[in-house]
Amino acid sequence: MSRIASTLRISRSFRVIPGFNITLGFTLLYLALIVLIPLSAVFLKTFTLTWSGFWEAVTSDRVMASYRLSFGASLIAAAINVVFGSIVAWVLVRYRFPGKRFIDSLVDLPFALPTAVAGIALTALYAPNGWLGQYLEPLGIKVAFTPLGVIVALTFIGLPFVVRTVQPVLEEAERELEEAAASLGAGRFQTFRLVVFPIILPSLLTGFAMAFARATGEYGSVIFIAGNMPMISEITPLLIVTKLEQYDYAGATAIAVVMLSISFILLLAINLLQAWTRRRTFATGT
Repeated sequence: MSRIASTLRISRSFRVIPGFNITLGFTLLYLALIVLIPLSAVFLKTFTLTWSGFWEAVTSDRVMASYRLSFGASLIAAAINVVFGSIVAWVLVRYRFPGKRFIDSLVDLPFALPTAVAGIALTALYAPNGWLGQYLEPLGIKVAFTPLGVIVALTFIGLPFVVRTVQPVLEEAERELEEAAASLGAGRFQTFRLVVFPIILPSLLTGFAMAFARATGEYGSVIFIAGNMPMISEITPLLIVTKLEQYDYAGATAIAVVMLSISFILLLAINLLQAWTRRRTFATGT
């Protein structure tokens, strides 16, 4: 017993990195410098406005239209990526085919590609005289310079977040559970709904949250394809930049505070839902 106790004491005293107090201190300091202080500066600048001035700045018709477009398009794009991103992850994990590594590399392309380049490429593709736009225009489908173009751009930049969160979970999932369900007479849809979907649901929620958060702050790839028409296709980040160019710093930070608060609330709700899903999955043993 004494030998075991001494071994435990040695293992507890020996750590590759410093102890909890030092690492926690560095963590808090780093987060304060990188996250808290810049965000605090945004709030402090907003406090220079009166309440009536703040309310007028964040609820004008033009600003409200930009909110609806930015958050609405981000939600739609994230939802699209959840569906098709999970399909892409499934194909990359469960099947072998020529060019698989090439397609797997293409998934990460939106990470490496400059957003301005992505915006120019999408505009050239979906413009009325573009490669695809010239065929969509006669059908009455206008993508470039419309809110639909914003959704396309946000879907493009958000796809990797869903694929890369779902893919590792599928790789680690036990296929024996699917085989057992099939041997018990479950169909493909039943197997997916009762076996596979509960396993990947937390990762789907994580991918959705990451894609949504990325989309709400996207600027470079959207401004080229959106057309940037006030009340129609103007996103909130562009409106913030416009106010900064007009030296309306307080108005710009007021809009930024509202956008930050809404994004934080939505992400917090998604994270709470994800935590509840994990507890429920663990409790049911699925």
